[in-house]
Amino acid sequence: MNEVSAPNIEVAPLEPAPRRISLAPLLTAAARFERFLEAERGQLPLWFVAAVGAGIAGWFALPGPGGWIGLLCLAAGLAATGLALPRSRGARALLWLGIGLALGCALVWTRSERVAAPRLERTMITELTGTVTKAETLAAKGDIRLTVRPDRDTLPPLIRLSLDAEDAPERLGPGATIAARARLTPPPPMALPGGHDFARDAWFRGTGAVGRALGPVRVVTPASGSGMAEVRRRLDAHIRSQLPGASGTIATALATGDQNAVSEADAEAMRRSGLTHLLSVSGLHIAAVVGAAMLLTLRLLALSQPLALRLNLVLVAAAVGALAGIGYTWLTGMQVPTVRSCIAALLVLGGIALGRDAISLRLIAVGALLVMLWRPEAVAGASFQFSFAAVTAIVAFHSLPVARRLLSARDDPWPLRLARTIISLLLTGLVVELALIPLALYHFHKAGLYGVAANMVAIPWTTFVIMPAEALALLLDSLGLGAPAWAVAGWAIDRLLGLAHFVAALDGAVATLPAMPQAAFALLVAGGLWLCLWHGRVRVLGLLPFGLGAIWAAAAPTPDLLVSGDGRHLALVEDGVPFLLREKSGDFTRSIFSEAAGFDGDALGLASGRRAQCSRDSCVGAIERDGRRWTFLVTRTAHRMRWDELTRVCASVDIVVSDRWLPRGCVPRWLKLDRQALARTGGVAIHLGEHPSIASVAEETAGHPWAPRPPPPRAQSAEVAHTASSLPPGSMK
Repeated sequence: MNEVSAPNIEVAPLEPAPRRISLAPLLTAAARFERFLEAERGQLPLWFVAAVGAGIAGWFALPGPGGWIGLLCLAAGLAATGLALPRSRGARALLWLGIGLALGCALVWTRSERVAAPRLERTMITELTGTVTKAETLAAKGDIRLTVRPDRDTLPPLIRLSLDAEDAPERLGPGATIAARARLTPPPPMALPGGHDFARDAWFRGTGAVGRALGPVRVVTPASGSGMAEVRRRLDAHIRSQLPGASGTIATALATGDQNAVSEADAEAMRRSGLTHLLSVSGLHIAAVVGAAMLLTLRLLALSQPLALRLNLVLVAAAVGALAGIGYTWLTGMQVPTVRSCIAALLVLGGIALGRDAISLRLIAVGALLVMLWRPEAVAGASFQFSFAAVTAIVAFHSLPVARRLLSARDDPWPLRLARTIISLLLTGLVVELALIPLALYHFHKAGLYGVAANMVAIPWTTFVIMPAEALALLLDSLGLGAPAWAVAGWAIDRLLGLAHFVAALDGAVATLPAMPQAAFALLVAGGLWLCLWHGRVRVLGLLPFGLGAIWAAAAPTPDLLVSGDGRHLALVEDGVPFLLREKSGDFTRSIFSEAAGFDGDALGLASGRRAQCSRDSCVGAIERDGRRWTFLVTRTAHRMRWDELTRVCASVDIVVSDRWLPRGCVPRWLKLDRQALARTGGVAIHLGEHPSIASVAEETAGHPWAPRPPPPRAQSAEVAHTASSLPPGSMK
């Protein structure tokens, strides 16, 4: 057979097919996320309220209109993305998240513009006439603080004026027209980075200047002696006449919310023991008043069989409780914390009337939203954060399945019921303390660690002993029979103060922290919200940001030098202890520097140790950090100094701080903070070491309308002259 050869055919190699990207994992993740949102759909409205709060917080944190517009653009992008995505619960959640952020930012921005008022630009002494709109007696300081609406258009529309209580004329109160000579200054800015911003508070109150009367204040037109302010004044005077001393000041705070009479020692003891919330008329007091009114109404109406059969006594009692809460809020001056607590109480009463849960996270969210719509700036304040953090933590804890199984009421023998009640109080107090400790450390740089045990005794003692005894005493005073009840109330208040001082004096009663980074605080808040607002196991993921925030906050470095915005006060921080340039600084200044250093105690004097050599006019010292020696010069007086010596010492040190304008010839090796530089920066916190850094008040308040305006550049001062040496001995070596 002939062999047939196959044709020679060349076969081209096959090209690999293009690789396709699989969307299956992404679609699977999206489906799981959608199922998660469906399971948690009842919690999504809570996150809308949280987004509104985040928008408000973002406005305070971001520097100026550029940052605020950027936040609004981000919110608009989120909302637009939610609209563009296929209709789903995730898309709707993204839409409402964007709307909430935008609403919060727009609310507080609009509010800031609406309350804008002229401010005093520089210190002045002037003759002042105006109408008193508010009068507060600061009994602990021996002062009276007035809010005055001046007659002159050249002055800010509202001025806060202080005067000695012993010099106060008669018939001085709201509605009075006064004339006085006063020294006025702009509202004081934040003293040090991370401190409380008094200028922000003054901005939203419309206060454009603060000052003190020089000489007597003359009443041109006396106060009318009527109105709720006069009722509060008379009630305060009556209570203190019945209970003189410290117990009377606490009784006044409980009745009218006026804490100005409480001495600084008692107030500090209450803060250190975690009991200071008892002095502020808030949720505890409103709940006690509303609960007492409801209980009395139910008991009295139940005595009538026809009324009990024909009326829904619970609804009637809820209505009476609502009226009592509103009246108490009006009596105490309708302060923001009291109004917030009253709104929450009304929502609870509404839930009772509708047959819903008396308190739930949704009711708390509605209350928070109403407050933010009314006063969005309250979000930045400690009072708003403390109140809602505490009640949210309580409700979230008691909604846990394990808590319901352990603490729910059962028909058990009384010893078991008592034990369950004690365990519930202990665990609830522990949860509240854990929720409030980050807030206390952020706002006040200290937090009481024994507050759980103290509150377990103090809260029921105040609710069931002190407040009923005081209310009974006021009621019986109309018959002239209140003395025994006042004796009981005074004795009970003394026991409360004794508990506060005992706990405050215990070793380790207070944890301290220097200024907490805002990003760390944001992580703590985000983690706390995640833990409280979700159901199911996913809430455990909130421990991650909360833990990161806690580690970041704990690792925040302590500043090495603290300088006030006017340059008059400086503190060297060594081993956590602040050493003040001026040993005779006032209590307020000493507390500000101690808090900024995270120190629980009284600051010491710089000249008392070996850290600096001081003359009458200046100090020269050194700090050792990370193997490097940092030297500094700081002036103490306005006396003239020899130019040649000053410039020579400036060149030999790293840092110079002064409350005067220094000449151009004063050039330190690293940092010069004189009056002109500090006018731009405000108070500063200096961190030395391998990577030195400076934090300033100007950076924290940048772009906001209450930020201090730097003065125009000034020619070099002639304060430096050839006089006798004012530098410390040996500083020229």
